[in-house]
Amino acid sequence: MPKIKTVHGIENRKVASQKEWLAARLELLEAEKELTRRSDELARRRQELPWVRIEKEYRFETDEGEVSFADLFKGRSQLLIYHFMFGPEYKAGGCATCSSIADGFDGFVVHLAHHDVTLAAVSRAPFAKLQAYKQRMGWSFPWASSLGGDFNFDFNVSLTEKQQLEGTVEYNYQREAAWTTQGISDSLTKQGEGPVAENAAMAGTDVATYTRERPGMSAFVLEDGVVYHTYSAYSRGLDGLWGMYQWLDRAPKGRNETGMWWRRHDEYDRE
Repeated sequence: MPKIKTVHGIENRKVASQKEWLAARLELLEAEKELTRRSDELARRRQELPWVRIEKEYRFETDEGEVSFADLFKGRSQLLIYHFMFGPEYKAGGCATCSSIADGFDGFVVHLAHHDVTLAAVSRAPFAKLQAYKQRMGWSFPWASSLGGDFNFDFNVSLTEKQQLEGTVEYNYQREAAWTTQGISDSLTKQGEGPVAENAAMAGTDVATYTRERPGMSAFVLEDGVVYHTYSAYSRGLDGLWGMYQWLDRAPKGRNETGMWWRRHDEYDRE
């Protein structure tokens, strides 16, 4: 029987022989293979979803000036958009959590571009704000502003104060309850505390204003000049895109967190 002892501060960790470890690893491998097969099946089902024709003439501000939705594809047939939480009222920059996810985009953009897929971010902050933040972060991926249009609202990643107070918010395919004290949703925070409140402070705004923007991703296809919506995911549906957690889930201590420990990548050395 493997001996139980403390190893480098990890309590109740089994210490075993190589033979015992290999037996346990092979058992886990079967579960991992099953998860991979299920993941492949889910990917196939995503691709089999019906397409919905985009009827509105959305406009975006980009490095190339004001462009149409079709222009965001940059000559390719597929477009993946990350709905980056950066509202017009954010004074200190984009959402720190979205920023940690976006840190991986530049590495993917070039590969996807050579596979007929454009990866871009869209936010409601004015384009000048996006440009300044993008320069600060050292990013180069395409990032468009949808300020003044319905795009974010139609894809349920932006909402109004009226929706918050009346309980008509639709996010992640479900209706949220009406917000309570000072516009702070108890379903999102613990009376205004926790990671959501920390993120709001790091964005330079209050919780209610911060959460009028939501994270998500959406997929689109361009065929015969017509744009179709094919897929969207929100909330925990974005976990697979958050690269650092894929690594932490394979680390000895796992995620090992009790709150929000991450910062924008240029802020760690300031503490």
